[in-house]
Amino acid sequence: MTNYFNIPGLGNSGPDHWQTHFENSGNNFCRINQEEWDAPASKDWIEKIESTLSEYDLSTVILIGHSLGCTAIANWAKKYKKVIKGALLVAPSDLEAPRYNFPTVGFDRVPVDKINFKTIVVASSNDEWVSLERAQFFAAHWASEFINIGEAGHINAVSGFGEWPEGLEILKRLA
Repeated sequence: MTNYFNIPGLGNSGPDHWQTHFENSGNNFCRINQEEWDAPASKDWIEKIESTLSEYDLSTVILIGHSLGCTAIANWAKKYKKVIKGALLVAPSDLEAPRYNFPTVGFDRVPVDKINFKTIVVASSNDEWVSLERAQFFAAHWASEFINIGEAGHINAVSGFGEWPEGLEILKRLA
């Protein structure tokens, strides 16, 4: 059985967010809950990922990141160099963009090291937190498959992504 772990971005993912709907779609989906959602420290987030995954057979693990959660996954992959089944990286925020001025510690840059497991980056052509070009840049450096879903904002509940059956179909490519 595949074990799916959601890693939301800043502020967590609320009840109408696609990550929450994914979790409600099966008992093999869960969220890696962080201690601090609004002013996170990268070290804490990646250590929480590591401690959670230590209880699982990594060959069964798929991580599902949104926004800053994508950076947490990339940082975890860089630090631990472990191989999992894969990761879906949706709307990775561009931490180096002038507009990105949230109180985060250690989330200074998006790592651009190759990720040593299968990844898919899903991006939008009008995301306020990452340009399409930067999302493609991240995908190329991570060696990810890249999917542009068009004008979809930040691919969150605010932009209409509650239940997201297309996202579940994309996720199946990793399973």
